[in-house]
Amino acid sequence: MRADGRSCSSGKYTDCVKQDSVRLFRALGDRTRLRLLNLMTEGELCVCYFVEILGESQPKISRHLAYLRRVGIVAARREGKWMHYRIARPPDAHQARVLDCVLDALAVDRQMQRDRQSLERACCAVRLPPALQDAPKPELARARTSG
Repeated sequence: MRADGRSCSSGKYTDCVKQDSVRLFRALGDRTRLRLLNLMTEGELCVCYFVEILGESQPKISRHLAYLRRVGIVAARREGKWMHYRIARPPDAHQARVLDCVLDALAVDRQMQRDRQSLERACCAVRLPPALQDAPKPELARARTSG
């Protein structure tokens, strides 16, 4: 069984892990997806915050989030009209370690630090940007291992 819940065609566990590892590295090979993961280290976020902080379109953000969900490193929940996303720990210990290492490396990247600062400013602002006026306010707390 693969991390995304589907079975592997070969049926061998090692083949499944190899396929999932390739998918994980592909997911981690895109700057936008890394920026999304970086923001989620602060906790669960609504899509509108990603759009605001990254300055990208909602469809683009949603495509990247869907990719991360298919790989199994992001989970989502709906609350009314709002979709909330959080990091989900891979069930495979090696893949979880890879994700942890990547998140640790992102923590010291200047662009990633700026993104997190922008998120904190957006969440704590007295006057929220128009796109965030009605959005549910995230509770920022390092939540890397929720799943």
